[in-house]
Amino acid sequence: MNQRRSRRPAPRPPEGTPAPAELARMARSRLADAARVAHWADAALGPGSDGATDDGKATLSESTAERAAADLGLTAAQVRADWDTARLAGLVEVHGDSARPGWRLRAWDRDDSAVLRGWVALFDAWSLAHPEPADHEPAAVAEVVSAMPQVLSFLQLSAGPVPVEQLLDLLQQRVTELRTERCEISYAPDPELVAGAAPAAPALGTPQAEPVPDLAPLLDWALHALASVGALTDGDGQATLTPLGSWAVWVKLEQICVAAQSPAGNIEQGAEDMLRGCAQLRPNAARAEYRAWLAARPVGSAVTQLIDAARGEDALLRGLAFEALRVVGAPAEADVHGVVEESTLRPYALLWLAEHDGADPEDAHEVLTRQEATWLWVDTAAAVADHGEAPMLVRHLESAVQATVPQLLDEVRAVGHPRTVQVLVALAAAHPDPALAKAVRRAAFQVHTGG
Repeated sequence: MNQRRSRRPAPRPPEGTPAPAELARMARSRLADAARVAHWADAALGPGSDGATDDGKATLSESTAERAAADLGLTAAQVRADWDTARLAGLVEVHGDSARPGWRLRAWDRDDSAVLRGWVALFDAWSLAHPEPADHEPAAVAEVVSAMPQVLSFLQLSAGPVPVEQLLDLLQQRVTELRTERCEISYAPDPELVAGAAPAAPALGTPQAEPVPDLAPLLDWALHALASVGALTDGDGQATLTPLGSWAVWVKLEQICVAAQSPAGNIEQGAEDMLRGCAQLRPNAARAEYRAWLAARPVGSAVTQLIDAARGEDALLRGLAFEALRVVGAPAEADVHGVVEESTLRPYALLWLAEHDGADPEDAHEVLTRQEATWLWVDTAAAVADHGEAPMLVRHLESAVQATVPQLLDEVRAVGHPRTVQVLVALAAAHPDPALAKAVRRAAFQVHTGG
């Protein structure tokens, strides 16, 4: 049963937290080199140029890096490092082999919040900003990345230098907890078994927690990576959050509190149940619910769940899932690109991408072919028929791209949507015009019989 959580106050900013303008100044300073390379790319290559990258992995081509280094008085290695930072901070957006300036770069000089969001994006990507140790198992690295938020929270609460040894103890405890939650246990021999005695049946023994390996090298890597993005200082066996780092951790704690106060109480639901819970909410309330739900999950997992929900048979969930993906924004772009060739999701994905690229929502439909627009009309009508009221279905006729009802019926019959018959039958039953209702019923019959 879904229970509403009690409201709890959001955490207060740490004592001595600089004003937003000062934080933005710090973020601009930290991102200045990345912004310089991004501005160079914008001016020298032009938006959408295909000369910036050559491997589809957002790395600069050799020729472009050398050209930038010569123009900016840097080494090619410095240019690549600054380019990578610009990409992680959203100052540069790379689509396949083409690069373009991100909206944060456009707002760089006039919008402090855009600069701060860019730095927080870099902070969130700290594990990508510094190469991970090559001699450690990926699973161990992933565990440390998952455990570091607790370490950062401890640093933030400490409000000062903390010995690295103390952080190492905390990290080991958290990794042990993560392994216990996954039930990763080994079965050591039962000490009470008499040596040499053969039990009548195999004994499982006593469950023992999987021993945690030496995490000191991985903690050292994590602290260096966080220092490289400006979140903390690390030296003399101690670590201290910078003002930016302390503020960013507070922001994350505040997001957790917002998530815990999920307006409609869907925070712990899967994507489908959450979307169903949002179906009757007004748009602003639904977006608040999406934000709360997203804040409680890794963005990659959340996007995967939403797209899986969109693949289901319920057309209403399909539309709502893409509304939630609009709240996700840029981090969902690659996944949305990945479903463009799925016929069921294609119209929704194309509209999402058009709006993400800056198209006005009222004009975004122009990216759809006539057939795609008709398919989307039927899919939306199916959602209305299943979850709406009859007058809504009648009004939905006005949104069709066809100029006349006969044209609409001809193209609806040809588009091959699996819900065509049900939609036409529901529309015929709802429409007050007997002649039009008769024509719609005839069309439904023809689709049903294959005529």
